[in-house]
Amino acid sequence: MEGVPYFIPVEQAQSITYQTLPVTSVEECGLDDAHGRILAQDLVSKVNDPPFDNSSMDGFACCLQPSATYPLTLKISGMIAAAGQDAPTTLGEGEAFRIMTGAPMPEGADSILQIERCEVADDGATVTLLEAPKPHFVRKMSENLTLGEVTLKQGTRLTPSRVGLCATMGYASIPVYKPLIVGILSTGDELKAPGSKLKRGEIYESNSYGLAGLVQWMGHQAKRYSSVNDSMDALRSSLNTASDECDIILTSGGVSMGEFDYVRRIMEEEGDVHFWRMKIRPGSPPLFGTWNTTPLFGLPGNPVSSHVVFRMLVAPYLRHALNTDGPVEWSVRAKLCDQIKSTKDCLTLRRVTLTSTDEGMMAHQPRHQGSGNLESLASADALTLLQPGQSGDVGEWIDVMVIE
Repeated sequence: MEGVPYFIPVEQAQSITYQTLPVTSVEECGLDDAHGRILAQDLVSKVNDPPFDNSSMDGFACCLQPSATYPLTLKISGMIAAAGQDAPTTLGEGEAFRIMTGAPMPEGADSILQIERCEVADDGATVTLLEAPKPHFVRKMSENLTLGEVTLKQGTRLTPSRVGLCATMGYASIPVYKPLIVGILSTGDELKAPGSKLKRGEIYESNSYGLAGLVQWMGHQAKRYSSVNDSMDALRSSLNTASDECDIILTSGGVSMGEFDYVRRIMEEEGDVHFWRMKIRPGSPPLFGTWNTTPLFGLPGNPVSSHVVFRMLVAPYLRHALNTDGPVEWSVRAKLCDQIKSTKDCLTLRRVTLTSTDEGMMAHQPRHQGSGNLESLASADALTLLQPGQSGDVGEWIDVMVIE
């Protein structure tokens, strides 16, 4: 692979992948199905919210009189019971209106005093305000949303509150990106489907299930294919099928330097490799390129490595493809309670558990860190983001990536 970037930093690898993005498309989606989708264009509000000045309290609407002394008795001129009810046109001097939460303010009123701070006369004709009414109990027209203004931007990931905001803005359906179809191929003669009987030297294939879960977590559609034997012909056939049916291909295994690493070989000979290997531990052998113009990520075969590389390479790529910032893992500071083996030239992502203390987060490494030990990942809370050359000594404060 002469001329192909080799053993490069994570940031450079990400940048290279961003130059070869999948084709995206847009569909209209009803709000009932919008949770977790990615907004495909800016949304402007169709309304002012609130559409009119209204009360945030059950109480009395009146005019604040800075020179008045309290208690102050006012004439009750009527009741405004609901948001759908038209407000009286004018509040006269020395008057107040009984008003309910959400009801429109009468003209001339600028304040509310909540009902529990008022005393209504037995005949219901007057009310005594025990203290000054409060202007901040009035919700002003368009203080939340303004008609015609961009409220949600393209690339926004639609959480429950944002879906509700779309409804508040007046949308019954919204334009969202169609989920990308991500094909997943695991390679190796030793791989067998879970539930089948194993022979000596065989193991259950697990990477495609974990990777499919990560694809779904990112909001896209995973398409798992049967594992591929160590054969150029079989691999070629599977890659051709996946490139016809999918927007992106993820392979697992076969990207290192061994004689039977067929993904690397076939991509060198018949595909287009954009880089091979990056400075990360675990997971240094990945490659990226295209097969029949379809973007292809060649991930390592060890289960921890494939998972780590997905989070550091594939997940940023999928976010970049849709110009969105979510879903994303959070980074926090944590104090190392165990020695972490680091490297001088690689980003080190070891599995740790986190404990919250008065001093801050404490990071422990309770399991052995072999890249084939998937249990160590399943029981972890975070991955260390130990930079090249950091010591990894006990007591050092470092960044860690919190994982689900």
